[in-house]
Amino acid sequence: MDIDAALLEVIACPRCRSPLQVDDSAAELVCTSSSCRLAYPVRDGIPVLLVDEARTRAPGPA
Repeated sequence: MDIDAALLEVIACPRCRSPLQVDDSAAELVCTSSSCRLAYPVRDGIPVLLVDEARTRAPGPA
């Protein structure tokens, strides 16, 4: 996935306003908040930052 670094600095999770990070293997932008756990799809190089389009990720290791 090719997401511009400057774009990543200014966009945030629409639900909780936490920063997002790239998950290349899943072609998603994932919320960095451990309580939110949303992953937003990237379609044709465009992040879809709609809560209704996001999926909830499984909790990570403790």
